[in-house]
Amino acid sequence: MATLEAIKYSRGKLLVLDQLRLPHEHHYDEVSTSEEAFDCIRSMRVRGAPAIAIVAALAHAVELHNGSCTATSPDEAVSYINSRLDYLRESRPTAVDLFNAITLLKAAVRAAVVEGLAHPEAKDAILAAYIEAAENILAKDLENNTSIGAFGAAWLQEQYSAGPERKISVLTHCNTGSLATSGHGTALGIIRSLHAQNLLQHAYCTETRPYNQGSRLTSFELVYEGIPSTLITDSMAGALFALHRESSNIGAVIVGADRVVRNGDTANKIGTYSLAVLARHHGVKFVVAAPTTSIDLETQTGAGIKIEERKKEELTQISGAVVNPDGSVDARKTARVAIADQRIGVWNPAFDVTPHDLIDAIVTEKGTVVKGPDGHFNFSQVMPDRWAAIVKE
Repeated sequence: MATLEAIKYSRGKLLVLDQLRLPHEHHYDEVSTSEEAFDCIRSMRVRGAPAIAIVAALAHAVELHNGSCTATSPDEAVSYINSRLDYLRESRPTAVDLFNAITLLKAAVRAAVVEGLAHPEAKDAILAAYIEAAENILAKDLENNTSIGAFGAAWLQEQYSAGPERKISVLTHCNTGSLATSGHGTALGIIRSLHAQNLLQHAYCTETRPYNQGSRLTSFELVYEGIPSTLITDSMAGALFALHRESSNIGAVIVGADRVVRNGDTANKIGTYSLAVLARHHGVKFVVAAPTTSIDLETQTGAGIKIEERKKEELTQISGAVVNPDGSVDARKTARVAIADQRIGVWNPAFDVTPHDLIDAIVTEKGTVVKGPDGHFNFSQVMPDRWAAIVKE
């Protein structure tokens, strides 16, 4: 079976899977400029913090490769690259992966300037350094996801003494798999790893209203991978936990993260906070899967996270493929329908913040971080250099 790919890239060409057409249709958009990447991200044809960063970085790499930079000096080339990155930065304000990728890319360009300033072809070296750094982000993400899956599965196995005769079930929220990353996934990557090791009994996924990433995307990935799974509405989680309280069958809620700040507070898809409260009440472990690129040590607590608000129509309208009278789905026909009085006022935050005290573990590609005796997370072991720099300040 072919691996699901949200992003297909070769030098000079970027194809991005239009996730608004899933699960009924596979269509890739060619993204060749920063403007096209911005629209792709803002319209949520691509989503997931790692995938957003990758698409932004590679779209600019494609336009550079294809000759968009007409600068005649190294300084002009750097100015052009930085201006495009600053523009892309505004496409999604909550996902820190994008900001970290931009910081990394700007650093790669600065290093190329220092190394080749006196060289007559310094401009070309700067462009090449950017393209290489952007391609590295893609390659590194897949490696990180595989590690997160392994560390997360190992931690859960240890918590529950799990094995082929004692499997655990898990619940996940939103979409954190191949469609949200370069491949394998973060939270869904842990579920994949559990399944591959014969430790998973069942995976439950929420629909993730209002944009339905869980029902449209996660359920599609789970079925595609042959993982035993069930879709529930967001409001059913408490009942599910209560039903399985006696058997302790639900071992964990596993979610991704758009941003984890220094104390462990985590911004993720709206509804995550509610799941954390329910999990704590029912004695279910709550696990955040996040690459270190999603960890923001500059921001001390969740109060400092800017939460994006989405348009009201996401709550009051819905679109999808038409279901024929015989029950078959016609992906060629779509319809948009009203599901609420269009005059109602709407509050539609895309994310919420889960306090660190409701989180049991944060799984990164460098290892699993748990709270110390003081009840706080300490990222010094998985991010020693960045942590030391912050503490020094």
